[in-house]
Formats: sequence, structure tokens, C-alpha cells
Amino acid sequence: MGPSPRPRAGKAGTGKRKAAGAGRIPTAAQLAWLGRGLSQAGGKLPLFDEAGQRVSAAVIRSCRTAGWVEPWFHNPIKPDWDVCRLTEAGRAMLARLSAAS
Repeated sequence: MGPSPRPRAGKAGTGKRKAAGAGRIPTAAQLAWLGRGLSQAGGKLPLFDEAGQRVSAAVIRSCRTAGWVEPWFHNPIKPDWDVCRLTEAGRAMLARLSAAS
């Protein structure tokens, strides 16, 4: 048998993983997009910015990776649209940053 795989995150040898977005600070683009979810029902995040431009897929993807947003539902008419909402971790991160400023 080969060696067991190494943990991807967290301290080596502890078997514990670090929370996805823990300790991360969002970029200005991420923060602008995430902040808009605070005023929407259920934390729904818009697909377009204030100027009517589509939110970058990279911004959405990085926020999902950090655990700040989660998919809300699949749109069968526009399957390439990633409709997301804030997670509790996303709300907590925004609250921490708001309290710090």
C-alpha cells in the first residue's frame, strides 16, 4: 500500500481542517459584491453590478471557494448563471470587517 494522502488544509498531523474563508480578507471587487447581498431577501447576490455589467465569474468562484457564498438554485433557462446567496460565514466576515472599520 502507498502512503496515505496529506491533509489539504489545517495543521499537519492534527486531522483538522481550517475553515474555508477563515483569515481571508476579500478583495474590493468581492467586498462590493458580497455587501450587496446584505440588503436582499435571503442574502441573494446579484448577477449584475450597479453599472449593469455581469459580475465576474472569478469573483463568484473565489467567494464560493472561501465559503462566503453558496449556490442558491439552478436556472434551467440560463445554466451558466451562478445564482448564489450569502452563507453564515459570509455574513460573519462582513460583520467583522464592518466592526473593524
